[in-house]
Amino acid sequence: MKEKALIIGAGPAGLTAAYELLTKTDNIEVVVFEESGCFGGISKTVEYKGNRMDMGGHRFFSKVPEVNEWWEKMLPMQGEPAYDDILLNRSIPLSAGGPDPENSDHVMLTRHRVSRILFDSKFYDYPVSLKPETFKNMGFINTIQVGLSYLVSLVHKLPEDNLENFYINRFGRKLYSMFFEYYTENLWGRHPREIDASWGAQRVKGLSITAVLKDVFGRVFKKKNRKVETSLIEEFKYPKLGPGQLWDVTAEKIRELGGTIIKNAKVTKLHKSEENIITAVTYEKDGKEEIMAGDYVISSMPVKDLVLGMNDVPREMERIAKGLPYRDYMTLGVLVSKFNLKNLTHIKTVGNIVPDCWVYVQDRSVRMGRFQIYNNWSPYMVKDLEHTVWIGLEYFTNEGDEFWNMSEEEFSALGISEMQKLGLIDSGEVVLETHMEKVKKAYPAYFDTYDEMDRLIDYLKTIDNLYCVGRNGQHRYNNIDHSMMTSFETVKNILSGKKDKSNIWNVNTEQEYHEEK
Repeated sequence: MKEKALIIGAGPAGLTAAYELLTKTDNIEVVVFEESGCFGGISKTVEYKGNRMDMGGHRFFSKVPEVNEWWEKMLPMQGEPAYDDILLNRSIPLSAGGPDPENSDHVMLTRHRVSRILFDSKFYDYPVSLKPETFKNMGFINTIQVGLSYLVSLVHKLPEDNLENFYINRFGRKLYSMFFEYYTENLWGRHPREIDASWGAQRVKGLSITAVLKDVFGRVFKKKNRKVETSLIEEFKYPKLGPGQLWDVTAEKIRELGGTIIKNAKVTKLHKSEENIITAVTYEKDGKEEIMAGDYVISSMPVKDLVLGMNDVPREMERIAKGLPYRDYMTLGVLVSKFNLKNLTHIKTVGNIVPDCWVYVQDRSVRMGRFQIYNNWSPYMVKDLEHTVWIGLEYFTNEGDEFWNMSEEEFSALGISEMQKLGLIDSGEVVLETHMEKVKKAYPAYFDTYDEMDRLIDYLKTIDNLYCVGRNGQHRYNNIDHSMMTSFETVKNILSGKKDKSNIWNVNTEQEYHEEK
């Protein structure tokens, strides 16, 4: 008789676990529960009147061969140029025998990465580069202050007991105050000195002024096999129709392999036996409660909801789980006929718009944290690429706050007014369409009871048949490849009978874990 795996969540981690189980064994039945009606979690793609939105911007880049092979299997790399490459006569890497994006949707594109900071109405590369325009934009006095501040940070290291000190140690106090302090506070709703330094260790990895200098000299002297920090990459992969397309394809394959996916099914309870084993889950669908028994539970649901949904949890573990914080996310898609930012780079674009995938906004007069230019992610994200620009304005909120409770009309008016304030658009008839999206618990946060997370992990490890995977499943700010790797490790453990789950929880805890092959 087959065993049964109950998988909570149809995001990258949940769907990866389902696919891996179905392709690695015939002895386990797979059932996936997804609270929403779509796949991909925060990595979903939303279509509105022919224009597509990427929730948060998702570059597909990994130095892990297993992940790259997996992506290639789902969506092969392009063998012919994409629409904008053709229009611009742009040369890009092509995969021999790969699909033509003009004739096939099942294709992964190679895209040029440009991410910049908008500060004091000027563009700065992110990560900060040492180009002449960087020093020109900063001005002589600021440049001297940045340099001296960084030298001080080299000889006087601060204890890395918070995120502020982490940034100052790597970039100096002046650069930190210019480019990191306000953005981080806007993102999390807390000052960086209140946030655990481990967030920086995961997201920034080995990036620092020193790393930038090494990269510059590596280019100048054409060093072979030079190591490149993830934040310094110049190209990335991207599904033709946005990140959600990859997970739609994966879900389709799971069903073809005999897996079951139940959409609009919210798991509310996990039934734990006296032997400390999860025996079944309760889920709500169409207003009714259903119970399903299983042998394994793979959870990518928020740790807070997971623990509070279990019976007989020790009071201390319940307290820690209840105190875990999250940051929610709102975005406004804005379709415009004219975008004011001038393209002063050497990079050619359709309509000569700026080439950025996203821009970090460092302006204390607005609440906008970032904006994406979907035209530059994929030409197929925009219905009329040559005559419109499709922008995603990103705001970081808390569920229930004044932003979260705004109507779509109010949020649209706010977003448009902030675009005008930043000089992105003029007032008048340039805005053609707007569309609002919200994502709950988009970002697991590193404050409040997070500093006791290790205790909660130790408790969760004692439940033999429970496996926590993915960003929310581990309360860890993982990239897509990290989330997938937690599921790779989980499936290996299940199939081998391995009880120690340290390999699953150790994904993305070591700085070099996914940076090296």
